[in-house]
Amino acid sequence: METDTDEKEEAMRAETRSKPIEILLVEDDPGDVRLTLEALKSAKVLNHLSVAEDGVEAMAFLRRQGPYAQAPFPDLILLDLNMPRKDGRAVLAEIKEDPDLKHIPVVVLTTSQDERDVLQAYNTHANCFITKPVDLQQFLAVVEAIDSFWLTIVKLPPNGLK
Repeated sequence: METDTDEKEEAMRAETRSKPIEILLVEDDPGDVRLTLEALKSAKVLNHLSVAEDGVEAMAFLRRQGPYAQAPFPDLILLDLNMPRKDGRAVLAEIKEDPDLKHIPVVVLTTSQDERDVLQAYNTHANCFITKPVDLQQFLAVVEAIDSFWLTIVKLPPNGLK
């Protein structure tokens, strides 16, 4: 028998599913942006993808500065490491040092296979580190796996709350 509490929890889950998961992709390669967008379009979970082309733009987006004053607050960040102006390593450090941002899960998605990058990412509190495959089908499979795990299985922190 369902209680009032069970009914309220189910209503809250239904409401959460009707809102898109906000994803910020920080990526300077237009091809990777396009592939990620295509892979996420086929997702079973409703999502909205915003793109920042470098670390400076990403931090302005996250802090809602300048043209990003009305930017959606991301539930998940997909972060490349090797970008112009400010690289992903610096962005990750800034995110995880900021009390308003540090709760957002950050998935490092990069071409780097350098063990120092892996260690530094985890030491800076990345939630996971994934090396981008060069093969198109494998890349799509990786993005679909991210979608499956982070958007379907994992319970994300409430959007916009610390």
